[in-house]
Amino acid sequence: MKLSDGVEQAIHSVTMLAGLESDAVLSAASLAEFHGVSTSYLLKHLQALSGAGILATVPGPRGGYRLARAPRSISLLDIVLAVEGPAPAFRCNEIRQRGPNPLPARYFSAPCGINAAMLRAEKAYRAELARVTVADLITAVAEADDGGIVARGCAFLDLHQRKAAGRGQPQPKGD
Repeated sequence: MKLSDGVEQAIHSVTMLAGLESDAVLSAASLAEFHGVSTSYLLKHLQALSGAGILATVPGPRGGYRLARAPRSISLLDIVLAVEGPAPAFRCNEIRQRGPNPLPARYFSAPCGINAAMLRAEKAYRAELARVTVADLITAVAEADDGGIVARGCAFLDLHQRKAAGRGQPQPKGD
């Protein structure tokens, strides 16, 4: 299974936004700069995250993005589905029923075994992604960090986060 680069960018962006002060936002350009990625490509994924209710947007020249929910209530599956969509990775096209000398329908009364196996794998994959939250990722990084990772992120946020309180946008609760 291959996920788009947008999934990685979205997960990293969401974890970075979790570090914002409660009344702050970060622009798409700043997120793209920190991660060394294209602003226009990242913006597409930030909009998808916003549409899924993971991010809140604040419009205007001092606007940007912030979390719409607490990090503990955002799973990796939420982010993957926002970016990639809900369709399963494997889509059975029933090619077993194509080709020369097709067999009668009675041979295809049972679901395709390949499709069934792939859907079971997808279910396990999604269950694992649903189990891991953004808060879990932040905790794991903090446990392994000697201070350099947090210092880099904090220094960047200190320079680039924008105060956006009073804009009528919801603040994530807790965490």
